[in-house]
Amino acid sequence: MTNSQHHRNSSRKCHTSRPLPTTIWLPGPDDPKNAPEPGDVLPSWAIDKIRAEFTHRPGHRLSPLIRMHVRDTEPGMDARTRCVTYPDTPDGETAAGRAKVLLAELHPDTLPAGGGELLATDDTMPAGMENGWPGFFHRAHRLLPSDGLLLLATRQRRDAGRLTEPLGSLIATARTAGFRYLQHIVIIHGHLAGDRIMPTPPEGAPPGLIHSDLIVLSAITSA
Repeated sequence: MTNSQHHRNSSRKCHTSRPLPTTIWLPGPDDPKNAPEPGDVLPSWAIDKIRAEFTHRPGHRLSPLIRMHVRDTEPGMDARTRCVTYPDTPDGETAAGRAKVLLAELHPDTLPAGGGELLATDDTMPAGMENGWPGFFHRAHRLLPSDGLLLLATRQRRDAGRLTEPLGSLIATARTAGFRYLQHIVIIHGHLAGDRIMPTPPEGAPPGLIHSDLIVLSAITSA
């Protein structure tokens, strides 16, 4: 092999994409050992950790967090989506401008069975882009500033006896809407007891499933 061939091969290896980091979250010893509330994806301790990790930057005020409970993507979903806004200051004062962090809890029942594509069912443009998951991601992108984050919380579901994984389709659809995939966090539904994890699975979760997934996305804008 010539020196030039070795250099080209080395350059290709240097530019090979590396897998994004995966982090595991477990509740701390003082966190509540409760499962998520019915209809929720995440337990309360995970919400507190999200606020600590993603809404606070040294030298800056706490950013507000909007938590959305997404149960369907049919027309008019925005009016049915339950939202909770966590204030940016202890006294409840609201910061000016758009929220920098959106947390969308996607109940597994809202996702296509069998890991199907998360595409709009209406082919008419541009209105078709406002329907289904593509519409959800485009609207979320418009809500966020250039440094804003969209956090997606979901978990696997069981269809015809098989666990289906929604993350690939969710990430692909989010990228189409203008998001960059940053991180994958595994949130354990359980607590440490000695050298074992005692499970506290969510209501309705498939047997043996004791974790949810949190995907971190950043909004890409031209600004």
